[in-house]
Amino acid sequence: MKGRPNNLSVNVKSRPVVLQLEDVTHFFGNLRAVHNFDLTLRQGELVGLIGPNGAGKTTVFNLITGVYRASEGSIRYEDVELVGLPSYEIIQMGIARTFQNIRLFSNLSVLDNVRIAYHPHAGYNMLDAVLRTRRFREKEAEMTERAQEFLEIFRLDTRQNDIAGSLPYGLQRRLEIARALAAWPRILILDEPAAGMNPQEIDQLMDLIHFIRERFDLTVLLVEHRMRLVMSICEWLTVMDFGEVIARGLPDEVRSNPKVVEAYLGREAVVVR
Repeated sequence: MKGRPNNLSVNVKSRPVVLQLEDVTHFFGNLRAVHNFDLTLRQGELVGLIGPNGAGKTTVFNLITGVYRASEGSIRYEDVELVGLPSYEIIQMGIARTFQNIRLFSNLSVLDNVRIAYHPHAGYNMLDAVLRTRRFREKEAEMTERAQEFLEIFRLDTRQNDIAGSLPYGLQRRLEIARALAAWPRILILDEPAAGMNPQEIDQLMDLIHFIRERFDLTVLLVEHRMRLVMSICEWLTVMDFGEVIARGLPDEVRSNPKVVEAYLGREAVVVR
């Protein structure tokens, strides 16, 4: 069922905080890309981070996931400081993401793409792999079974032997999300998942995001330019412009905020409105 989630009446402040960004600032040389950015994510929330092109949204994602190291400020996952940790440790702790540009192993099968993502949970060591021990064989079989379960959930099981790069664009996006979830995250960060999708695929994506949040008990942070998607599924929005937060609130509140209208459409749009 599409549209706004029906759990907005839940007292969100009663949910535990899973991710906290405080006074996060980041420079690229002398260019300040993000300035004093704050964000609180509570367990089970579906939060949107929006803003015009160049606002700093993807930079924030890269700071959370360890692609960049914040110049200043704190990023805490539960009680652990993430600033300075490598990306692979952050993933293993429970934060997974997708990217604006699909990053699949396009020459490998659909099944192998998910198996690779599950590999940190393989449960065998290098010696087991070299000697092809019984433990190695059992764990490899288990990984394949788990990967097939994910593909079935995402309705990709009939395509498991297809080369990933041969899939239609919408299915490649679905596979990328399936691969992110194979790492068993608690927080899923989606960076423009509707990019390149047609309206029907966007409708399917909205249903999918609702489904995976409930099915996997996830907290979801979403960056997206398609306002129909953002306004339909997000419980709470944070709006950025020039690296700073300019507004927060429910989708209807943000939609009518003059600062947000100005950031997207220019000062004249605010005056006309």
